[in-house]
Amino acid sequence: MNRFPRRALLRMMTLSAAFAGASFGFAVPAQAAATVGQPAPAFTAVDSKGQQHKLADLKGKVVVLEWTNNECPYVKKHYGASNMQNLQKQAKGAGVVWLSVISSAPGEQGHVTGAKADELTASRNAQPSAVLLDPTGEIGRAYDARTTPHMYVIDASGILRYAGGIDSIASPKPADIEKADPYFKTALESVLKGENVAQATTRPYGCAVKYKS
Repeated sequence: MNRFPRRALLRMMTLSAAFAGASFGFAVPAQAAATVGQPAPAFTAVDSKGQQHKLADLKGKVVVLEWTNNECPYVKKHYGASNMQNLQKQAKGAGVVWLSVISSAPGEQGHVTGAKADELTASRNAQPSAVLLDPTGEIGRAYDARTTPHMYVIDASGILRYAGGIDSIASPKPADIEKADPYFKTALESVLKGENVAQATTRPYGCAVKYKS
């Protein structure tokens, strides 16, 4: 008498596992994991202007990923002091593809439409190559992006070379920028020179990424 319920339970568990492994949203391989020194997780994303971007299409270019949330005090620190814009300008001059990524889910702090993202870019005189919209959090989770900002550098061969904080002082105070060790800037410069990154992994700081729960 207990065989049918047990079989039904096993069938339900199997189906649940299958659905749990299903992938929805952006095209990020389930097995991908962001590990410094290994190929960066592949992704396909749509930017604020509706254009599609594939990491695979950027081979041959150094790529920066910057996780951002315009309402976060730590993001405001670096944009308000023009530190982020200056880094973007430096990167652009060196031929780097800079992708700002917004992984805030709908209804969460920092979620914006494409039009609003473009408005913010213009009002702050920011210079990313594109602003990627990641409302499902697929890209953010693939890269284990935890804070805004959280910075990544991918070299021209597609290898993740840096993952971590923008600098060494975890504070929302603009005055601390000049005092801090510029981890990200140093890492990017090393990659552009073809050198090893001395501090390839550092602790990111900022607001927690507002993923879809």
